[in-house]
Amino acid sequence: MYFAIILEMIIVIIAGGSGTRLWPLSTSNYPKHLLKINGDDRSLLQQTYDRARTLTDNIYVVSDASHIEHVKEQLSELQADAFIVEPARRGTANCIVAAIAHISKLHDNDEPIASIHADHYIRDIEGFKHSFKTATEVSASEKKIVLVGVEPDH
Repeated sequence: MYFAIILEMIIVIIAGGSGTRLWPLSTSNYPKHLLKINGDDRSLLQQTYDRARTLTDNIYVVSDASHIEHVKEQLSELQADAFIVEPARRGTANCIVAAIAHISKLHDNDEPIASIHADHYIRDIEGFKHSFKTATEVSASEKKIVLVGVEPDH
C-alpha cells in the first residue's frame, strides 16, 4: 500500500464497460477493470481503489447492474452506500451525474469531486497524488472545475 495523503476530496471510481476492448480476456460478463492483467495480484479496479485511498477516505464506485456484484466482491471493504448502481450502461457523463446526485445527499456541496476510471493502469503513484493534490488546491482557490489529463504511453 502507498503512503496516504488524505485530502478533503471525494473520488468517484467509474467501473463500467462492455468488455469488448480486451477480448478475449475481457468479456461482457467480466470486463477489463475486473481483471488482474498487469502482473499484479489485484485487479485494475482494486489498484484504482488503492490509488484513490492515497488521497481520501471518501470513495464511491459507479457500476451498472450487470457488474455490481463483481465490483462489490472485489471492494468488499467499502460500505453499501459507497456503491452507486446504474440500471444500464449510459456512458461516462451519466455515471458522473448519478454519482453527484447520490453524493449530494450524503455530503455538503463544498467538497471537490474527482472521477477516475477503474480500467487505467498508472505506474507513477507519486505523480498521480501530486496531480490531484494540485487540482484540489486550484479548484478550491479558483472555484472552478479542474481537469486532470493522462497521456497514455501505450
